[in-house]
Amino acid sequence: MSLVRWEPFSEMDSLQKEMNRLFNNLAPRTTGGLDSDFVPAAEMSETADEIHLKLEVPGMDAKDIDIQVSAEAVSISGERQEEKKTEDQGMTRSEFRYGSFRRVIPLPTRVQNTNVNAEYKDGILNLTLPKAEEEKNKVVKVNVV
Repeated sequence: MSLVRWEPFSEMDSLQKEMNRLFNNLAPRTTGGLDSDFVPAAEMSETADEIHLKLEVPGMDAKDIDIQVSAEAVSISGERQEEKKTEDQGMTRSEFRYGSFRRVIPLPTRVQNTNVNAEYKDGILNLTLPKAEEEKNKVVKVNVV
């Protein structure tokens, strides 16, 4: 019988590699035109009176985008269906992409969700969210101990 040296860190490394492999196999893949990993990129800026939210949703029509605004968050969902066909020298090439998405973006302050302005142009969705009146004039007293 021979002695085998036990190396716990080697076993932990092996376990980590196995777990990574398992999770990589479970992750959804974008294949065959299914765009299941689509999450629109977002950019938020804030002024004294408003919050501006810009989302990149290319290849969609405005009617396919659903926007719901509460006082604390914005929920944007939609379904993208895009098909391209080209014919060249008697050969037809067709590509399609489709998939749905949903993104909820928490807001830094409360907004007046009844006065939201939305504009969609060239694949960019711009939302202007006016701040609630109590948030605009909010002053907090700080006590010094």
